[in-house]
Amino acid sequence: MGQVFFHIDLDAFFASVELLDHPEYRGKPLIIGTPGPRHVASTCSYEARKYGVHSAMPMTTALRLCPDAICVPGRMRRYSEKSREVMAIIGSFAPGFLQVSVDEAFLDLTGMERIYPLPGKAARILKERILDETGLTVSIGVASSRFIAKLASDFNKPDGLTIVPPGQEEAFVDRVGLRKLWGIGDSMLSALGKRGITTVPALRSYPAEHLRTLFGEKSGEYLYKVSRGIDPGIYAKDAKTRSISTERTFYPDIFSLDTIDSYLLEMSEEVMFRSLDEKKVPRTVSVKLRYGDFSTISMQETPGIGIYSSSDVFELAKGLLRSRYKGEGVRLLGIALQGIYDSEEIEQGEFFRDKEQKERRLEKTILSLSKKGQHLVRARNLGRDGGS
Repeated sequence: MGQVFFHIDLDAFFASVELLDHPEYRGKPLIIGTPGPRHVASTCSYEARKYGVHSAMPMTTALRLCPDAICVPGRMRRYSEKSREVMAIIGSFAPGFLQVSVDEAFLDLTGMERIYPLPGKAARILKERILDETGLTVSIGVASSRFIAKLASDFNKPDGLTIVPPGQEEAFVDRVGLRKLWGIGDSMLSALGKRGITTVPALRSYPAEHLRTLFGEKSGEYLYKVSRGIDPGIYAKDAKTRSISTERTFYPDIFSLDTIDSYLLEMSEEVMFRSLDEKKVPRTVSVKLRYGDFSTISMQETPGIGIYSSSDVFELAKGLLRSRYKGEGVRLLGIALQGIYDSEEIEQGEFFRDKEQKERRLEKTILSLSKKGQHLVRARNLGRDGGS
């Protein structure tokens, strides 16, 4: 057996957690977000998606499409708590574990044939464990590369299992279709459409050099590979790399700085609460920004003072993004904490500024209460999507 990768994706995660905690919402359209002209839908239930609602959509648009929707503010601490439960199960299943965000992860099962002789059987066991122990469903894609596994996990949602056998990658991307190929946003679809390229086979008919000439070196190479079911290497990161990271992919691309800031805040809280849970402190914050034309910018900052709270992470991430953002549509946004070390080292050996000490103590308290089933709302998050 060759390489075997799982991509595990929690189904409508934030909405599913709300449905778990509030059974009275079941069967009704649910939107995670606060009504208002400057707010966006963080995510929504599958009932709301039938009306055309999707993540990153302005709340005014979402409520126009689905006026009877139930709207609830996000509770990032609660979502992080449930995420930790799921990720602990996934991480115990096989050693090649790579968490990509609060609701998705990869597993590398290559070489584990004696333990899991059939990838499909292993995936079903994992799905059952997650449902039994957390009450949440996941969709799993199984393939010989991370890229195809990610496409496969989204192919039959919710509660899906899609296996792409080796050698069937090209046929599978044809079934997925051009619009749903990961990484191809509205601007690229428009550029392809102007040249009469509306299907994956049509795109595949173009030689690599021709695509590079038409769309640039990076975009052309990307299009050439994904149209053939070849992993472009986006998730080639070593699972053992010591960092705490998360990212969001947007379809369609997002432009508004208010929307971007909402997601930066949400992701800052996610990674900081994961670091608190692991009793770690980061030295560096990095931000990844990918535009619709596949150009990717990575920025990082290692401040001379400590990074002790989600506020610290958010302010650093916001400053980094504004220093490089060109005002174009954003396809992907990511935050990572790097230079990780044990928090005891900093808390015992370094002087805290009063503000950071209070922030860190508060967030530790919130994390502790969250684990006990109690949930607090911070004043800065009232009325903001992604808050608690």
